[in-house]
Amino acid sequence: MKRLTLAALLLTAALPLAAQQPQLRTPRPSQKQIVTQTVGVTDITINYSRPGVKGRAIWGGLVPYDKVWRTGANEATSIAFSDDVTINGQALPKGTYSLHTIPSKDEWTIIFNKVAEQWGSYSYDEKADALRIKAKPEKSEFREWLTFEFPQLSVDQTTIAIRWENVSVPFTVNTDTVNKTLGNIKKAMAGSKGDAWRLPYLAAQTVFDAGATNPDAAQWIDDSLKANENINNLWLKARMQAKAGNVAEARKTGAAAIAKATPEQADFAAEIKRQMGEWK
Repeated sequence: MKRLTLAALLLTAALPLAAQQPQLRTPRPSQKQIVTQTVGVTDITINYSRPGVKGRAIWGGLVPYDKVWRTGANEATSIAFSDDVTINGQALPKGTYSLHTIPSKDEWTIIFNKVAEQWGSYSYDEKADALRIKAKPEKSEFREWLTFEFPQLSVDQTTIAIRWENVSVPFTVNTDTVNKTLGNIKKAMAGSKGDAWRLPYLAAQTVFDAGATNPDAAQWIDDSLKANENINNLWLKARMQAKAGNVAEARKTGAAAIAKATPEQADFAAEIKRQMGEWK
């Protein structure tokens, strides 16, 4: 009886020591990557594990055709959008989703599921799908490790490509950034009595920088200039004129912008002069 009591005491004494041992961390064969891309003002974050080819047959082999796949390894891949978006033209509310796919030889189904955290696709439930789209696989350069890439990017949209082995599966995410931004600026202009030159300038600049077309952009920049001519809005006006093909007028407006430069804006004025020298 005494021996049992002593053994129990020794075991109890050892427990705190065991609890103090650091948790052992070992590497996963398929390592994790988190990638974030900002499109305009919308953040897209993809969290996934990256399996390797390792000499195996992938499509129709390790990844069966016509079955739901976690689109990675370990936990299901997740994708988060900070704002409402459209995927291949179909609306998807902002939020975090698990990203599953159904690969086939000629067409993939890409699934955005409302249950963001799940292990693989083993507990996947189609009833929780927020959106399904179709995408065409393309032959591409070899990728040993599964990767999510953003090969095309603008202020309003990006292409996301799922790439592994010799296959790339692209789909398009549109953020409608320009229209959202202009809507916010218009609200600010309607409710603001001050900053008369800056808000219409920002509206015109948003359209110009995005390479978009808006019939109000010319009026916005003129309103800004009427309120307060300065190097910023004059230079934007000059670039808008040059883009429209009115290079002679653009040079005059550009020269007026340089003339407005303060000593602190000398570098800015030099950059304007350099860019004007490239106009044909």
